[in-house]
Amino acid sequence: MTALILIDVQRGFDEPGSWGPRNNPGAEANIKALLDAWQERRLPVVLVHHDSAKPDSPLRPGQPGHDFKSELDGARPDLVFGKKVNSAFIGDVDLDAWLKTRGIRSFVLAGIQTNFCCETTARMGGNLGYDVTFALDATYTFDLPGIDGDVVTADELYRVTAANLANQFATVRSTKDILAGMG
Repeated sequence: MTALILIDVQRGFDEPGSWGPRNNPGAEANIKALLDAWQERRLPVVLVHHDSAKPDSPLRPGQPGHDFKSELDGARPDLVFGKKVNSAFIGDVDLDAWLKTRGIRSFVLAGIQTNFCCETTARMGGNLGYDVTFALDATYTFDLPGIDGDVVTADELYRVTAANLANQFATVRSTKDILAGMG
């Protein structure tokens, strides 16, 4: 059995001026397609939200930006929990124990941001021995300042995350390929 883990699909990432230019405008549609496929098959769904402690963060609990995006409306998750760091394996719930108790040894990962919480969770999942599938086109990220002052674009970060994960921590696949493999 393969779980679907959706990371930080929260409204706060839509707040103008908070994050900078993003990539992959189709990410939310792919997240929704994955969620629908998992729910139709009654497979386990895990929703994780970021609980920022920063007072000015749109992802802080109690702020409208902390809420899940509309693509998750109607979701019937098996588990919902918060985290304050990048990895979903270090959150309010022991995700590793929850998965193992249910005999789940594989998961598909999608959400926001590609190169932070999604990549970190995929790396930890791989290190813990899970068969991780990273749904790259069901993630997105934002431009970041590089250490030399140049901008590292969201598309570059996206591409590098895929290279970092592929064949080391996770299998990187498209939503279309994941859904096609479900039969």
